[in-house]
Amino acid sequence: ARTTELADQKVGGLDPGHGHPKGIEIYWVKIDCSVTSRFSRNVITSRAVNRANVSKEAFFDVELPKTAFITNFTMTIDGVTYPGTIKEKEVAQKQYQKAVSSGRTAGLVKASGRKTEKFSVSVNVAAASKITFELTYEELLKRSFGKYELFIKVNPKQLVNKFEIEANIFEPQGISDLEVEGTFLNNELLPLVQKSYSGKKAHVLFSPTIDQQRTCDNCTTSLLQGDFLIKYDVNRDIPSNLQIVNGYFVHFFAPKNLAHLPKNVAFVIDVSGSMWGSKIRQAKEAMIKIVEDLKEDDHFNIILFESEVRKWKDGIIKATPENVQEAKYFIGNITESGLTNFNGGLMAGIEMLNNAHKLKIVPERSASLTIMLSDGEANVGETDQFRIQENAKNASQGKYPLYSLGFGYNLDYGFLERLSKVNNGVARRIYDDSDAALQLQGFYDEVANPLLTDVALEYPENVISDVTENNFKHYYDGSELVVAGRITDNDLNSITAEVKAHGALKDLTFTEQADVEETAKAFEEQKYIFGEYIERLWAYLTIRQLLEKSSIATGYEKGNLTAKALEMSLKYKFVTPLTSMIVTKPEDDEEPEVVADKPIEAYQQNFVMVFLVTEWQQYIDVQFCFAVDGDPHFIIAVPQKEDALCFNINEDPGAVLSLISDPVTGIVVNGQLIGEKKSNNDVREQNTYFGKLGIANIHRNIKIEITTEQIILHNGVKRTAFSWLDEVIFLTLVIKRKKSMEVSMDNGAKFVVILHQVWKKHPLHRDFLGFYTLDSHRLSQQTHGLLGQFFRPIDFDILEVHPGSDPEKPDATMVVKNNWLTVTRGWQKDYTEDTRHGLNVPCWFVHNNGEGLIDGVHTDYIVPSIFG
Repeated sequence: ARTTELADQKVGGLDPGHGHPKGIEIYWVKIDCSVTSRFSRNVITSRAVNRANVSKEAFFDVELPKTAFITNFTMTIDGVTYPGTIKEKEVAQKQYQKAVSSGRTAGLVKASGRKTEKFSVSVNVAAASKITFELTYEELLKRSFGKYELFIKVNPKQLVNKFEIEANIFEPQGISDLEVEGTFLNNELLPLVQKSYSGKKAHVLFSPTIDQQRTCDNCTTSLLQGDFLIKYDVNRDIPSNLQIVNGYFVHFFAPKNLAHLPKNVAFVIDVSGSMWGSKIRQAKEAMIKIVEDLKEDDHFNIILFESEVRKWKDGIIKATPENVQEAKYFIGNITESGLTNFNGGLMAGIEMLNNAHKLKIVPERSASLTIMLSDGEANVGETDQFRIQENAKNASQGKYPLYSLGFGYNLDYGFLERLSKVNNGVARRIYDDSDAALQLQGFYDEVANPLLTDVALEYPENVISDVTENNFKHYYDGSELVVAGRITDNDLNSITAEVKAHGALKDLTFTEQADVEETAKAFEEQKYIFGEYIERLWAYLTIRQLLEKSSIATGYEKGNLTAKALEMSLKYKFVTPLTSMIVTKPEDDEEPEVVADKPIEAYQQNFVMVFLVTEWQQYIDVQFCFAVDGDPHFIIAVPQKEDALCFNINEDPGAVLSLISDPVTGIVVNGQLIGEKKSNNDVREQNTYFGKLGIANIHRNIKIEITTEQIILHNGVKRTAFSWLDEVIFLTLVIKRKKSMEVSMDNGAKFVVILHQVWKKHPLHRDFLGFYTLDSHRLSQQTHGLLGQFFRPIDFDILEVHPGSDPEKPDATMVVKNNWLTVTRGWQKDYTEDTRHGLNVPCWFVHNNGEGLIDGVHTDYIVPSIFG
């Protein structure tokens, strides 16, 4: 029953205990939002009481925007408040390591949707006791399609006696429009939304009674489940707005009534084999709509890449009705096949734009950009990510923004972010869902109407410092450019900003002046506005930009940028990827507990568990490993969670198991089990190990058989095992320390085989092999096998950690693939660095041959031969 209770709790509330009167009851929820000049501070408070006569665990879950930083969290139990403190992540992890090993419950933040991250924490509440959770987060609202959007996720999962959302908005420019939408707002709930705006203020209130929350008159289930959106815009009488408060300034630039610039777009589309099915269908659907929306003075071309690169036309052409119609026909006949020549496709797109400008095919006053869509990573042609990044940078010379669209999760999103950042663009993940075509169109719509190019926001150098990014390649209709900085002259009475840009008809200059006293006076009148908002807005922008720059920097520069971002994260108390929040909970006997980490978008599929083990962290910093070793123990690294899963396979000696099988690249890895030495009258259960491995590329007829005694190549050549170095076409073998061999297949996968040797006269043990995958990212999403199926991201939740039969190995409930499994915290050995002693890898052990974790059952993976 308790496990099911855990499954019920969701966003913005606590564990409802099935609505049972003798459980945790939420009686008050308040979501309080204060927005000042686009900067939003949101406080979510839940109050609950334990109606049971025994202690119960209360869970507080909130979904917050991915762009937000948590700034505070407190728990108040029976009048005693337990505050959160923010520390450097490494320090927090070391403090928490002891708590983890004893199986204490942890809070976590995970990516839970396209827009949100999920914050979750739990605490034990005594009978009849009350608890209050309060979470604060801040973010800068982005202007898109002419509106700012304040996004609130609602889902208390039970009826709440007092539920309230309140937003107060203050904009010095004056508010021009206010809308409220909600995915759960039906005809009965919509009239309950109170909204008003006048001058510089806006107010929104939504507070349904407990009866109004019901799905029906006598129901105990709640209607409050979904998105609550507040959208607004400000007056645009002048093109920009400059504000100064407490020694900091912010400058918003969003001019209107400008002529649209013609655009020149190189559409670079991945049509490799992994795009088959709904991906290619939706990509084609979106592309047809996008070319239909091109204006006649736009220029474009379509570049397709798989193993080879194909161009629709030799160069950029004008978007005439005839050309658009021909392009639609071309798109409709696209088919998918082959591998992924990422570099070839990208370079073709950039070089096409270069030639168009060189030959003056496109207007001088126009905006050029590359839009690239891919669902995988380079596995043919140039495959080194750094060289691809440098190739694009050198070819474009900063002239054309690169917008990288990553389709699904079978890709390195971090690479796409870096690639776009060094080329003045952004990356966007396209979720592999039924509305993928709409997502693609939505992104294109954001960049479909460029108004200005080479925009520079300039300020007097002698009175300001620490200015955020103030040069922008393009400005698009419906968006906004934001710059903030510090004022170094304390006697300054006013500041003047100058914006220079290239427009469709001529070069433009905009000038804006702000008076310090006038701005300060305007804000003093607003009592509910937090006065240091510009300083915090500046810090928020600066930290985000430092983290972005750090992601593409190297060496000394990277260290400096990271150190500065960490220093500011700690000073302004932001939970960023460099910091964690710690709360000392009463049941932990004053042991600090990490309750909040910031996930990284590059690993959005899986959440980042907050209980982190330093030894494992050091391990995954070296490599992401999928391995099988011992008798046989399978280790599945989940770097997105900074954790691992493990399981054993118990099968008879002689059985051959499929470890990796990729029909696209042709790479196959199988392993044959051997047993311990055994006498005729020995009736005990026999341990098994891998005594033979078969590694092959069936497309290229390359086969290598590895035993504990010899290596046999496909041509029959035999060598003494682990005593030689050999290289043939498409296959490289490198021996390390005579007990470790690295196998590289066709530049598409890299494995390590470990030889475990024992005393030859040992009465029981015999030599065996371990197998480790070091590089699998070029294998296709169709890869399967006991290891291969986990090359695609896997999501799981760990709930209800509690003592197990072994006091050093706590048990827990794992929710994975819609299965609820009992798992045990333990360790397995990784021998890649130390072939003799190995390194302990903490993991959650799944019992019964991995049942519920692996697809099907373990006997499905038995194959007829070592290369079967």
